[in-house]
Amino acid sequence: MIVLYIFIGILALILVLALIAPRHYEVKRDVVINKNLTEVFQYIKLVKNQNVWSPWKQKDPNMKQEYLGTDGEVGFVSKWEGNKQVGTGEQEIISIDENNRMETQLRFFKPWKSESLGFFTVDEVGANQTKVVWGFKGVNPIPYNIMMLFFNFEKAVGKDFEEGLAKLKEVLENQ
Repeated sequence: MIVLYIFIGILALILVLALIAPRHYEVKRDVVINKNLTEVFQYIKLVKNQNVWSPWKQKDPNMKQEYLGTDGEVGFVSKWEGNKQVGTGEQEIISIDENNRMETQLRFFKPWKSESLGFFTVDEVGANQTKVVWGFKGVNPIPYNIMMLFFNFEKAVGKDFEEGLAKLKEVLENQ
């Protein structure tokens, strides 16, 4: 009987944690680049350019990559298979609002399966100055959302975004 009470108690705890844990997440960072908006947007809408500044490419320079479609256009897909730090997945351009916003669908297969909406926005903040926002958002299904109580996803991924945006700024300003 005690084992049954313990089992029910554990199930109740998991249920309570799943109900209070955040289901939605969004991580974004920004940087101001000393280049005009059109040049910046034309560069970031080409997914292959991420190989130059992406922190994940640096974590596994030998990752296998495959591309389908025309880069910089809706429907373009970039697939990757890498080490434990970058995993396996794909990114598909799903919308482009020229010189304003680009959205991608991120599908991760390993080390865990998930989908997120990635995005870039650009805003002119001065003469030859462009603010770039890089982010992604999604929903963690129950019970996976419980992990968000114990892992600071925003901080971990945000650090990678900051590193990538700093490299993007360096690359674009030195062209």
